[in-house]
Amino acid sequence: MRNSAPEIIYEDEAVLVCIKAAGMPVQTAGLGRQDMVSVLKNYRAARKEEPYLGLVHRLDQPVEGVMVFAKTKMAAAALSRQMADQGMDKCYLAVASGAVNSGQGRIEDYLLRDGRQNISRVVPAGTPGAKLARLSYQVLGYTPDGAASLVRIDLETGRHHQIRVQMANAGFPLEGDRKYNPGWRGSENIALCSFKIGFVHPVTKKKMEFSIRPSNKYFELFEHVNL
Repeated sequence: MRNSAPEIIYEDEAVLVCIKAAGMPVQTAGLGRQDMVSVLKNYRAARKEEPYLGLVHRLDQPVEGVMVFAKTKMAAAALSRQMADQGMDKCYLAVASGAVNSGQGRIEDYLLRDGRQNISRVVPAGTPGAKLARLSYQVLGYTPDGAASLVRIDLETGRHHQIRVQMANAGFPLEGDRKYNPGWRGSENIALCSFKIGFVHPVTKKKMEFSIRPSNKYFELFEHVNL
């Protein structure tokens, strides 16, 4: 399990790329609670830098993953445009309960967010407030008993709890998911990791790509898989 403090893996004058540990919020209004934005602002301030930090994408609190932050307003605007135009690549690894029965595919649903309960549900098309959600997936391996599958997921849209909701609705909820896996009984964090991110650098215009290997114990069952 990674330490809760962000682990910086790349930094220059415009961007900062780091690993968010599972359990740490990206941003919170709660007083006295650590979050990625405040910790990284403090990191910049301690180095006598302007403590600006542009938040251009998010990651659920229980989910581990690699994130990019902007260090200038210009970089934040450029990266936000990439997000809006689906020009930022975000790839996830998940351990799903059961044997996902097709090697690859695409899932399309309409999701409705319930802000009071902080959940999303799959609803019929045309439901007021519902948003279209799409993802594609590829099965990378199974446990010997077929009880779980390692799945790579590429998001085509970025909806609230999208991967968790869509996989659960398809019959393959994620291991460790307290909200959407009714059969979960363990204590480990959700087996979902934003393991790869790609974007065009806002200054150099070069394609940048960063990846990590998940630290969640569920992924240890698939250490032989080449990611």
